[in-house]
Amino acid sequence: MTFKNALFNLGFSIVLMTSPVFMSSAMSAEVTMGGHAVALKGNLPLNNATAPDFKVVDDKFNPVYLSDFKGKTVLISAVPSLDTGVCALQTKRFNTEFANFSADVVMLTISTDLPFAQKRFCQTESVDKIKVLSDSVWRNFADQYGLLIEDRGLLARAIFIIDANGQLQYQELVKEVSQHPNYDAALSALTKIAAVKS
Repeated sequence: MTFKNALFNLGFSIVLMTSPVFMSSAMSAEVTMGGHAVALKGNLPLNNATAPDFKVVDDKFNPVYLSDFKGKTVLISAVPSLDTGVCALQTKRFNTEFANFSADVVMLTISTDLPFAQKRFCQTESVDKIKVLSDSVWRNFADQYGLLIEDRGLLARAIFIIDANGQLQYQELVKEVSQHPNYDAALSALTKIAAVKS
């Protein structure tokens, strides 16, 4: 059984949220996998507050920090694994949408896949516009953004948008892991946030 099939057999299915989650205070959350609640470790960050910095790696295991993109508007697409259908489609969708934004916008996909697997995926699927980064080494992004699914070692599916001043302006935590995020809402928010100059 492949890793991809194993994930699907776990019952990855997430109920798509009709609107993004806006948190007024730090709190942990739950998502469901196949209709079964699973807890997330840590707390989701707060909107309208400084986005937590984090440390992940690129395909050569070089460290990459959120602070590397200071002065840019950053969209973060968090996915459980690129080796599943929804995650692959989500990543390819943002890679395609990237052309509609200026050089002041950065799009990141982050998963806990190993960098080798991410590189292979990007080459096979021609994902070459967005940055695909791995949280497999330190799980620091998962810790800072409260997305680690306990006892699974995977990230929950989520979208975050951080403005050019480093403030978290938008977030959507998808409540059922195998469903897509609300792309239209995220892209509309990204357009508005990117248009506001610091």
